[in-house]
Amino acid sequence: MSASRGRPRTFDPELVLDAATRVFWARGFEGTSVNDLVEATGLNKPSLYAAFGDKETLYNSVVERYAAGLEKHQRELLESEPDIWCALEALLRHSAVALTDPSLPGGCLVITGLADCGTPNLPPATERLLRDALGRTETAILDRLGRARQERQISAKMPIAPFAGALTTWMAGMAIRTKAGADRAALDASIDALVGLWPRG
Repeated sequence: MSASRGRPRTFDPELVLDAATRVFWARGFEGTSVNDLVEATGLNKPSLYAAFGDKETLYNSVVERYAAGLEKHQRELLESEPDIWCALEALLRHSAVALTDPSLPGGCLVITGLADCGTPNLPPATERLLRDALGRTETAILDRLGRARQERQISAKMPIAPFAGALTTWMAGMAIRTKAGADRAALDASIDALVGLWPRG
């Protein structure tokens, strides 16, 4: 009996996911065709399907991987600053940098995907995954605010859940503005305005 039941893979799955991520990030789920993915990854359709499933399955894998990495980065940023207001500002500033990075497709893969929510174009399981991905950012902010409340950096009366939701909405808005052409200076100016309203110091 042969030691192998088939030809071994000759590609790096992580690199393929990187390539697929860029395509989905730039074009969204509906705007991306299988042919686009074949061209971007360098795999033929049978190999792509065998390794990653259909377009929906591949997109879901891309979103989950992206969201997990984003959440890790956001939590690290939020925990790296002992002062809550500095931590939240750092989150916004780093988000502005990432959203306008010229080496990336621009904006946010999750927010680009959420634009199709509520339409027949997006499978229900994929829509749930995208909503959950956005929720991870809100949860990370809420957890950090909860820690700040325990440390008495913010008032016990502060409504931290709505505030976490408001900041998440602000970040989503920055992503949309970036896709519409806003540059880093424009995002930083909006952050300056927001930070100027915070009850810090």
